Amino acid sequence: MLLRSTVVQPKVGDKVLILRPAYVAGKIGEVCGREILLEGQSGVRWLIQVDCENIMVSLTPREFERLTQENESL
Repeated sequence: MLLRSTVVQPKVGDKVLILRPAYVAGKIGEVCGREILLEGQSGVRWLIQVDCENIMVSLTPREFERLTQENESL
C-alpha cells in the first residue's frame, strides 16, 4: 500500500502523486531526476514520467507528493 509523504525529498525512482497541472492531476508518476540548468547546476524542478502515458512533466515540489511504501520508515 502506498502512503503520501511530503517530509522526505524525492529521489530518482520514487513514485509520486501529481497534484498539478490539471491535465495530469491525480495520476501517479516516477521521478526521473532534477532539471539541469544551462550552467550545469541542478534546478528546483523535477522531471516526472507519468505512468501509463507517454508524458514527461517538469514540476516543482509543490506540484507533487512523494508516495512511500506502507512499511517504509520516514
